[in-house]
Amino acid sequence: MFKLITLQDTIRIPPQTFGNPLENVGREQVRSKYEGIVDEELGYVIAVTEVKVSPIGKIIPGDGATYHKVDFSLLTFYPVLQEIVEGDVVEIADFGAFVRIGPVDALLHVSQLMDDFISYDEKQGVLLGKETKRKLASGDHVRVRITAVSLGRAGSSGKIGVTARQPFLGKLEWFKQETEQSEENAEDKQGRIEKKQESAA
Repeated sequence: MFKLITLQDTIRIPPQTFGNPLENVGREQVRSKYEGIVDEELGYVIAVTEVKVSPIGKIIPGDGATYHKVDFSLLTFYPVLQEIVEGDVVEIADFGAFVRIGPVDALLHVSQLMDDFISYDEKQGVLLGKETKRKLASGDHVRVRITAVSLGRAGSSGKIGVTARQPFLGKLEWFKQETEQSEENAEDKQGRIEKKQESAA
């Protein structure tokens, strides 16, 4: 889930930047501190948006810099358990596929792909269902449910696990085919009911 979060912090304005516009220097300080981090509370920080730096700063003895309060907004991606998301397959391996959701790649393990025996065709770079003949390859667009979230600690990028083994999850064309098949079956059933009613009359 993407979020826009408003925070307040104190930033250090180095003396070599004195004379430059305070808002510009403040924005760069906030960007260098927050952009690209992974935090248990914030999630994946994508970008710093609005920045408002207080013009009144403090000086700490022994440090030539000034310290200013700053209000700013962050665009973040915070994966939520059981959330349904869509993304593109960016890599196929023998153990599963990596799906790009937001700014991060989630693991779709082979055991979570479909109710079928799955083999990996290294030559074609696809995962193939034995009975269904369904294929998953790089570039395919999929819908998945988030089943595991472990946000990074100490510089780690974190891990996200997803599943496609539920109705209306997986490669988008798979459940379009399922829907069409269900509609055809419903029409056939309706036709048989009408014939029985005509015969009974």
